[in-house]
Order: sequence, then C-alpha cells, then structure tokens
Amino acid sequence: MTQAQDADTMADTHSSVENRSQTQIDRLPGFNVVNVLEKRSLLIAINSLAALSIFFFGYDQGVMGGVNNAKNYIDLMKIGYVDDEGTPIITNSLLQGGIVAVYYLGTLVGCLLGGWFGDRIGRIKSIALGAAWAIFGASLQSAAQNSDWMIGARVVNGIGTGILNAVVPVWATETAEHTSRGQFIAIEFTLNIFGVVVAYWLEYGLSFIDYGNSAFRWRFPLAFQIIPLLFLLATVWFFPESPRYLAKAGRDAEAQYVLRRLRGSTGDDAVRANIELQEIRNVIALEKQESTKTSYYHMLFGIGSGRLHIARRVQLVIWLQILQEWVGIAGVTVYAPTIFRIAGFSSGKSQWISGLNNIFYMFATLICVFTLDRIGRRWTLYWGSVGQGIAMFLAGAFSQLGENASRAGDTGKASSYGAAAASFVFIFTSVFGATWLTVPWLYPAEIFPLQMRNHGNAWGVVGWSIGNGWLTLLCPVLFERIGATTLHIFGIVNIITIPIVWALYPETNQRTLEEIDLLFASSSPWVWDAEKTFARLKAEEPALQVSAKDLPVGDAEQGRASG
Repeated sequence: MTQAQDADTMADTHSSVENRSQTQIDRLPGFNVVNVLEKRSLLIAINSLAALSIFFFGYDQGVMGGVNNAKNYIDLMKIGYVDDEGTPIITNSLLQGGIVAVYYLGTLVGCLLGGWFGDRIGRIKSIALGAAWAIFGASLQSAAQNSDWMIGARVVNGIGTGILNAVVPVWATETAEHTSRGQFIAIEFTLNIFGVVVAYWLEYGLSFIDYGNSAFRWRFPLAFQIIPLLFLLATVWFFPESPRYLAKAGRDAEAQYVLRRLRGSTGDDAVRANIELQEIRNVIALEKQESTKTSYYHMLFGIGSGRLHIARRVQLVIWLQILQEWVGIAGVTVYAPTIFRIAGFSSGKSQWISGLNNIFYMFATLICVFTLDRIGRRWTLYWGSVGQGIAMFLAGAFSQLGENASRAGDTGKASSYGAAAASFVFIFTSVFGATWLTVPWLYPAEIFPLQMRNHGNAWGVVGWSIGNGWLTLLCPVLFERIGATTLHIFGIVNIITIPIVWALYPETNQRTLEEIDLLFASSSPWVWDAEKTFARLKAEEPALQVSAKDLPVGDAEQGRASG
C-alpha cells in the first residue's frame, strides 16, 4: 500500500468506527482515574496498581522460606526441631514440602476460576474478587493451629492468588501499547521480586525477637500480606476496565473513550485510537467465525478452534511456565538457605546471604525493562538459558566441593568453595531476573484471542502451578537425597530449553494483540512455518495491520479530508 492509500484506510476506518459508535461519552460516571489521567500517565497508574498485585504475588511466594525456619512453626506443624545452634532439623521433609506445595493446588484452581470470571464479569471485578479471596486465605494462614489447618489455609490463599495471576497480566497487557507491553510487564515484575525481598528481610528481622522462638516470627509475616491486598481491593474500583473486554461485551462507547484516554484524545492520537477499536472489532468478528468453543476443555483439545490452533497455544504457555520453574528458580527462591548450608556456610550466615541474593535479584529485573522490547522474547530466553545453565552447573560443582571439604575437616577450602558457589547462585538469580522471570508471564497474556484471553492466561498459571507445586514438593527430598547434584539437574534443563524455544515459540515482540492470530494460523507447529504464514496473511488482511504502521502525523488528517 502507498502512503496515500494508508491514509485513506485510516480515514475510512475512523469513519467506520464513528458510525458504529452512535453515542460517544465524555467521561465515565463517578470518580475514575481515566477521567483525570491520559496516555502515559494513565498507563503508569494502571501498571502501578497491577504491580501492587504482583508485589503480593512475590511476597506470598517468598514468605514461606522464613516461615519454614521458625522454631514455633516447626514445633507446631510437627515437621522437625531446631537444634541448640539454632539450625532447623527437618524430620518430615514430605510434610514440609507438602505445606508449601499445596498452595499451588489452590493457584491451579484459582487461575481457572479467574480465567472464567475475567472473560464474563470483566477484569476489574475479577481482580476485586481475587483480592478478597486472598485476604480470607491470608487470615486463615496467620491463625493456623496445626498442619491440617495450615494446609487448608494454603489452598484457600492459593485460590485468591490464582485468580489475580490469571487476570492482572491480561488487564495490564490489554491496556498497554504493542511497542511497550514488555517494558510495563517487566517493571511490574521488579515489584514482584521486591515482594520477595520484603518478605525475606521482614522475617530475618523478626528472627531476633525472643531469640526466634516467638509465634510472632511467622504469624505476622503471613498476616502482613493483607495490607497490600486491602489497598488493591479498595482502589481497583476506580480504574478503567480493559477496552478490549468492553468491546467484546458490546460497550463500544466506553471502549472508545478508554482507548482515547489511553492513546490520546485529540488529533492523530484520537484517529489511531479509533483505528485500534476497529481492529479489535474486526478480530472479534474473525474469532467468532473461526472458533465457537471457548471452554477450558475445548481449548485444551482444540475442539472448534478452526485455524486459530488454540490447543497449540495452550500447550506452549503451560510448558513455558513449567520450564520456568525447572530452570532452577523454584529451588533457589524457597531453599536458598539450604543451598548455602550445603556450600559450607553456617545457618545464620546462610540466611543473610540468601537475603542479599534476593536484593541482587530485584535489581537485575530492571535489565529486562530496557531489553525485552528491543531484543524480543526469544532472544531474552536464549541468553537467559545460557547464563543460568552455566551458573547452575558451577554452583553445583563448587557446592559439592565445599561439602566434601567440610567432611574432610578442611575449613579453609570449604569456605573458598562455598564463596564460589554462593557467587554463582547470585549470578543465576540475576540472569533469571533479567530474562526468564518476565517472559513466561507476558507470553500467555499476548498470544490468545480476545474472546478467551483470560482463559488462555489461566492456562499459563496452570503450568506455573504444576511446575512450582511439583518442585516445591520435590526440592526438600532432592536436596536431602542428592544434595548439590540437584543444581546440575537444573543446569541440564536450562540447556534443553534453548532448542525448545527456537523451534516452537514464535516472536510476539512489536506485534499488536490483533496480529497474533495470524502468527498462529499455520497448521505447522514450527516457528519458521509460522513466520512464513504470518507474512502471507498479514499482506492479505490489511484491516489487522493499519495501526501497526507509524504514519507521520498529518497523513491521517490528509486522508480524512480526501475521504
């Protein structure tokens, strides 16, 4: 298409949307931040609230690491004892791992509920539901009196987390522009690791109260998560609904208003917002034509999905999340003190080093903010796998050497090897934070059709729940039975991920959410075939690519005049 034809297409699309939206609105009723803010400031506000939910998610993941070391908790749950030197001795590692892992059974159930609610009652109401549910679960956990109670409370809390994890990334992704989706999600996950850091150092500080014997050491951290959840529940009602959900629900006037506030409400920005709305409507019509079945069962087996190949997308997001856990982060996050003890450090020093590791982890996530939308999702995973694999192999090797030196009574060598092992654990978490932390959460929110996007993102959380639950249950047993060799297993998985991503995961960077259906239209699962089909179909479907073009300001006005 020529530049003049592009401008004509923009003008025609603008006119089409104006005609279909008979009633325009100037503001949403009541107080809503969308009435006050617009463009980047509005996007920052939306992603700040989304980041609060992600902060809770990180905090909730990290909190059990310190709880598992609290003497009162160990005694109450009957999972072991603390020796005279203050070192936790776990005699029932299966129960310890089970209490941690059962949370992910809750997140699995919760994400399926969240996907269902998100596509039916909207993103905002679903976020509120998830926050309320998680508050109830956190209250139960902090009041637990025995292992049975704690297991039930962990499941309830997990359901609330699962609902939030299924809905919040979709809401953030659907409001962001395609050129900066990765950047905003990466910023949110910096807050995710900040949650891990807060949980860790809060519990480290509480360990000095009453020599670490008080129940307050573990009950308060579990109750503390209620604070961000209450704020989320109270404020989410004052934020705009996803314009894509509004368009799907037939609320065109609201969708157009929210899009104009997100993209700009005057001049060429307004035209682009109208074109984006038209693209969304076109894709809704296409998806209804191609796929009439949107239940989880139909998605999993691809029944009635036509050329959209939904089952392939479901498998991709499930396995990407499982692989995210098996590259080693699940073990490092929850059982880092164990890793450092294997390396020869004392219990107290292991706790301190683990906390410092989490701080490095948090700052490393900022790298992804600047690289994810520049080098893309695939190259981010590539360099992450290489760096993580090398770090895991070396951390495992030096940990084993340190353990052997300790047995031989050579404390000098044990200390040197332990320091080397700790360094490579630091490197692993830093590389992970810059790469694999964000992409497996962003990818599911990008690749599914609008009519089932929340359902699709829920499948990603299913994979995360399976991977995390599986590993947190196995990690205590693995470290007990094979020690530092566990890290070598993680290193092998990192190497395996490289050909998997290369062959099966197409690039979504710099592509609009409406273009993604074309990316998965190929009947072949291989990336090279997907890219060929995408290039061909994109040329045949100009209505799905108009707003992806960066036309100079003024072309649209010229086209409007000529139309």
